[in-house]
Amino acid sequence: MLKVHDLHAYYGKSHVLHGVDFEVHPGEIVALLGRNGSGRSTTAKAIMGLVHAEGQIDWNGKSLLKRKSYEIAHMGLGYVPESRDIFPRLTVHQNLMLGEKSGKKASRWSYDDMYAMFPRLQERQNTEAGVMSGGEQQMLTLCRTLMGDPDLIIIDEPTEGLAPKIVELVGEYLKRLKDRGVSVLLIEQKLTIAMQISDRALVMGHGSIVFDGTPDQLRADAGVRKEWLEV
Repeated sequence: MLKVHDLHAYYGKSHVLHGVDFEVHPGEIVALLGRNGSGRSTTAKAIMGLVHAEGQIDWNGKSLLKRKSYEIAHMGLGYVPESRDIFPRLTVHQNLMLGEKSGKKASRWSYDDMYAMFPRLQERQNTEAGVMSGGEQQMLTLCRTLMGDPDLIIIDEPTEGLAPKIVELVGEYLKRLKDRGVSVLLIEQKLTIAMQISDRALVMGHGSIVFDGTPDQLRADAGVRKEWLEV
């Protein structure tokens, strides 16, 4: 499905990613873990065509390198950035409309699905998104991305700044995506939720993958956790 091999990425002259290698398979939740500055968000941006990258990024056998971000989105990849990027002056429902998939092929998601998963959004569907809480905006960003009917969704720090109850809700939401056949690349610092819902865990350090295995294998590897994850 998604294959990343020998990926290098740059911000100007700064060399941030150093030969990143990993894959995401159909119907799989993969957690991308690591400390701040390890290269996780840059990896997501490289996949989505938002930073200069070299190497190999293949999606269902087609290269994503040098494609525009909107082309990558049309190919079936969704991206939820850490910054959320809602449209603050538009209502909740208008934000969802902007994410809706165009074309004749029916989407696996509907407005009713979004409102069923997050009833708070239905209550506030006519409210300007900019006045909502951070947790509500995070729900909205996730749902707006889903309205584009991606086969893989890349989510950067979805639980950042959220209350514990909302964190649990987001975790349940991500498991529902898998049930609908959507693969997930989850960039997350909260190990508890990442380890609970993921099929596989990747750990990044200094711009490369330093561990690739199951959550149980990561729990058992105290050396990797101490060197690359624990503060």
